[in-house]
Amino acid sequence: MSHERTFEELQRELEEVVSQLERGEVPVDEAIALFERGQELYKACVALLEAAELRVEELAPPSPS
Repeated sequence: MSHERTFEELQRELEEVVSQLERGEVPVDEAIALFERGQELYKACVALLEAAELRVEELAPPSPS
C-alpha cells in the first residue's frame, strides 16, 4: 500500500533540500541530485496546491452576477 505524502511533508523535505544546497557543503554530484530532487518536490507541491484550489472553487458558492 503506497502512502501519498501530504503537502506539509513535501514542503518540509523541500526546505531541507534548499537548506543543504544553501550551506554549499555538499559535493557537486550530490548538489545536482539534491537540485533535481528539489525540482520534483516543488512540482509535487504545486500540483497539490492546484488540486486544493480546484476543490475550493468547486465548493464555493457561485458569485452573484
